[in-house]
Amino acid sequence: MLLSLEDAAKILGVSKSTMRRWEEEGRLKPERTPGGHRRYRSEDLGQLVHHPMPTAGRVTIAYARVSSHDQTADLEREAILLSEFCTRNGWPHEVIRDRGSGLNYHKKGLRALLQRIMRNDVERLVIAHKDRLLRFGAELVFAICEEFQTEVVIVNKTEAMSYEEELTQDVLEIITVFSARLYGARSPKNKKLIERMKEVAQDDADKAKADPTTE
Repeated sequence: MLLSLEDAAKILGVSKSTMRRWEEEGRLKPERTPGGHRRYRSEDLGQLVHHPMPTAGRVTIAYARVSSHDQTADLEREAILLSEFCTRNGWPHEVIRDRGSGLNYHKKGLRALLQRIMRNDVERLVIAHKDRLLRFGAELVFAICEEFQTEVVIVNKTEAMSYEEELTQDVLEIITVFSARLYGARSPKNKKLIERMKEVAQDDADKAKADPTTE
């Protein structure tokens, strides 16, 4: 029995792009219709189900991040906590430490992590909180993990911030990034602006929390 690409992907529980990648790797060899469409034999899919993709060589990676270099102690604490969590679960692992804003998509550690996931080297990604990867766009990274069959483990799922606290953090991240670009990261003018805006953002958040009817 011959199956279409879509039907074969559903049977195996993977995406169509994963099916194409497996073809490139030689794990599947579909036939082609006169029109060039892929067709898969059901017996070939059965063999793949009973002999799944080997995971030897794939590793668990714990990813720890802080926003700035003056948070080195916090970074080490987070790295230790993640490492201990992996050890308790019996996962041999590596730790990637990263520094940079959650708005920065070009962090060295994040880029290295994504490259390894897309090389199919990562069995499991362990992070402390969802926003450790990116403040905006973490779902995109999770989608990449799903595509390459990388399990994502979020250690502190229950530590939820209020809407006001999340909004305050997002505003401060944006202010910090753009004021640094405008005045220079270490300039006195930049530091003064950031401190003032932190005060304003925190005051607004406190007022919103005190008055739940405020929109």
